[in-house]
Amino acid sequence: MAMSLKPLGDRVIVEPLEKEEMTAGGIILPETAKEKPQQGTIVAVGPGRRDEEGKRIPMDVKVGDRVLFAKYAGTEVKLEEDEKVLVLKESDILAVVEI
Repeated sequence: MAMSLKPLGDRVIVEPLEKEEMTAGGIILPETAKEKPQQGTIVAVGPGRRDEEGKRIPMDVKVGDRVLFAKYAGTEVKLEEDEKVLVLKESDILAVVEI
């Protein structure tokens, strides 16, 4: 059974972009030696946080945006065998990458 996540408040679900697992010299890096990715694609967006009056503040990002995020931000969630996603607060997103 596939798990589906629906973010709450000002949280987003990001699929990290994995970097190449082999160095230029041909050395294959194990999972523990690789740096955590800092770019990803947003796959789900929450409705936005509420202000003091209870009104929703809309999110600045949308599904499909490619974003840069803080290196150790968010919580990693394992969905299936090899699929990992990050649950981030919108404030952990540093920028939207425009191609």
